[in-house]
Amino acid sequence: MGEDGYFDERVAAAYDDYKNDPTRTEFAAEDIEATVEFLAQHAGKGHALEFGVGTGRIALPLAQRGVPTHGIDISRPMVDRLRAKPGGEDVSVSIGDFATTSVEGSFSLVYLVCNTIMNLTTQEAQVACFRNAAAHLRAEGRFVIKVGVPDLQRLPPGETLHVFAASDEHWGIDEYDIANQGLVSHHFEKRDGNLEQSSIPFRYVWPSELDLMAELAGMRLRERWEGWNREPFTSESRKHVSVWEKCDR
Repeated sequence: MGEDGYFDERVAAAYDDYKNDPTRTEFAAEDIEATVEFLAQHAGKGHALEFGVGTGRIALPLAQRGVPTHGIDISRPMVDRLRAKPGGEDVSVSIGDFATTSVEGSFSLVYLVCNTIMNLTTQEAQVACFRNAAAHLRAEGRFVIKVGVPDLQRLPPGETLHVFAASDEHWGIDEYDIANQGLVSHHFEKRDGNLEQSSIPFRYVWPSELDLMAELAGMRLRERWEGWNREPFTSESRKHVSVWEKCDR
């Protein structure tokens, strides 16, 4: 892994093209609109801070919605693309690890979307992320995460591989390390007539474990949904949007 994490120049150059991939539903216009609407409601009249701001897929429309937005990201190539976009100057960004990097100010909303909590590959780093979020939140501010529910129950007996995307342009395979609560996402993608392969490690995490991390950081669960449109979260849900509130102590 380089200084830009796993989002180097090659990845950053192609990242926004995912909007053309039907398997990447989080890049669809309707999903972005629902995300921004949900986050704006929780930000209220305050400021927002995005952990893992990337190319500004969410931060830019949120700022255009009237929510002052700051970002933290380790990848300079990703942030360079954010800054080059219309309105990019309206989103200030700090370069660094969002589990530990501090920025000035107090926020009514800190958020982290698109499974990015799993880019922190140890439990200690994920706990630090929650503590960092709480440190940036004012009393009763909210921390919002969207992340997948581990697909372990969908693995065939004795298997550790799960195919999560299959199309002419993109194959995605998760390889689980169940003993260590880890997985590696392997992507095989066609670009300019060539097949490119990339592999990114993650640490999968359960909703109840996230709730405990929040409690350790002085926050409590406020609400949990299956998606941005507040669909009920059930045992069959494959992802969740969770909102924790900083306790007023």
